[in-house]
Parts: sequence; C-alpha cells; structure tokens
Amino acid sequence: MASTADFKNGLTIELDGEVYQIVEFMHVKPGKGGAFVRTRIRNYRTGAVIDKTFRAGEKVEIARVERRMMQYLYQSGDDYVFMDNESFDQLTFTAEQIGDSVRFLQDNLEVMVASYEGRVLGVDLPDTIETRVAQTDPGLKGDTASGGSKPATIETGAVITVPLFINEGDMIRVDTRSGKYIERV
Repeated sequence: MASTADFKNGLTIELDGEVYQIVEFMHVKPGKGGAFVRTRIRNYRTGAVIDKTFRAGEKVEIARVERRMMQYLYQSGDDYVFMDNESFDQLTFTAEQIGDSVRFLQDNLEVMVASYEGRVLGVDLPDTIETRVAQTDPGLKGDTASGGSKPATIETGAVITVPLFINEGDMIRVDTRSGKYIERV
C-alpha cells in the first residue's frame, strides 16, 4: 500500500482490478476544503489515459510490474515471437498483448516487456527507431524541408508522414510514441 504522498511519475498502481501507470500528478491545496492529488494515469491493458483525483493521504495498492528486456525475433502467422535476453527462452505474444506498438516492430529490436502476475501488460519500444522507407511518391526538384509532406510506408508496414525530400530507400528516424518522422539518418 502507498499513500498519495508516495506518488511519482512511472509508479504503477492497481485500481478496480486494472493496472495503471502514473503519467503525471499534482498536489492541490485549495483555499478552502481539503487537499487532493490530481493525476493522469494510463491503463496498461488498453493504453487509455484518464484523469483521476485522489484525496490527500488516500491509500492505493501498488502493482508490482515485472519488466524484462527481450528481443523481437519474427512473426509467425498472427503471433509475434520474442526471446528473453537473460534465459534465452522464446515467448509468443498476440497482437492484442503487444498493442499499438506492433506497427513499429523490426527484427532483432530490443524491447521492454511488462508483465503483472504472469500476464503480459504490454511491450514498450525504444523512443525512436531507425528504419528504411519502403515506398513513397518521388520528391520533386526544389522541394525543401519547410515545404509540404507526403505519406510514406516504412519497412515495418506502418504509414507515416514525411517531408517531400524523402525518397524510397532513405533511412529515417521515427518516434515510436507518436508515429512521427524525426529526421533523415
């Protein structure tokens, strides 16, 4: 058990049978009335971020989430195979268990797998990945970085928006949290 005084960003708590991670929090002391803690928490299973308010000193259950480094190996049908970096065991996950991160999975990518009481909560990718542009319309002469943008399909199959000067075969860096182009590598 932990009280609201123990809250910090990244802390995992259990509420109503679900596991949440604190994204941000703020202690509020209004002019009249009792103090409270306003939080934004992310549901580990669905990825939804909600706002929740706790009374100051309220007790919550801490969820002991196990995090392990794993390496993505390959896709087999609808399943995704990962290897534990410590024991070298191969584990298979479904797209539902991985969540939206499946769009950016590359062979041999190192990921952090979070599990709680034996069930997988999600896969945390690195903040950025370097990938090759598989397909995009050709850029025209005179296009600049401050110009427009166009859709591009990367090696993983995800479609992102890139500047007009990016061509097929270019290596680019992509933010996996937002799915946005960062820079050409």
